[in-house]
Amino acid sequence: MELNDLLKELDAGRTITGDSPLHVLMHRVSQEALHITGELNSGYREPERVRELLAQLTGRPVDESVTLFPPFNADFGKNITLGKRIFINAGCKFQDQGGVRIGDDTLIGHNVVIATLNHDLAPSRRADMIPAPVVIGRNVWIGSNATILPGVHIGDDAVVAAASVVTKDVPAGAVVVGSPARVVRSVAD
Repeated sequence: MELNDLLKELDAGRTITGDSPLHVLMHRVSQEALHITGELNSGYREPERVRELLAQLTGRPVDESVTLFPPFNADFGKNITLGKRIFINAGCKFQDQGGVRIGDDTLIGHNVVIATLNHDLAPSRRADMIPAPVVIGRNVWIGSNATILPGVHIGDDAVVAAASVVTKDVPAGAVVVGSPARVVRSVAD
């Protein structure tokens, strides 16, 4: 099994069973992510070096307009796609196996958690992982300590208030607040 095989299964939303070679591969890739984020978080790094490590983590080029303030954790790394002019503040944690896509001009506050995996509810299959991508549109602002759950799409220009737990899609231009997050107004109001 190769990384591309695993990514195809994850991106197709197929369950990765806990006893499969793909599950073993997922854990191996996670060890690489832990190694890279360990270096990223072990002391001060110039912004250029932070982007180099982020590119190594994701396996993709990172635009010079992207800013990340460590510490930052990703437990897989290879399924993160970043646009341009993104700012990710300190303490964020991405569980990206299911895919994290972040659009241009997005701001992500301190300690935001993005999760893209669920486990099977049946106790006998609890080790199975069910991926679902998180897609964040363009010009989104996610406040500190927000949690974005698997399968959520956040529309362009939306705002997620601090400490919100986003369990369902957020329309473009909406402001969502609370746990679970609910639309309270439009940014145009």
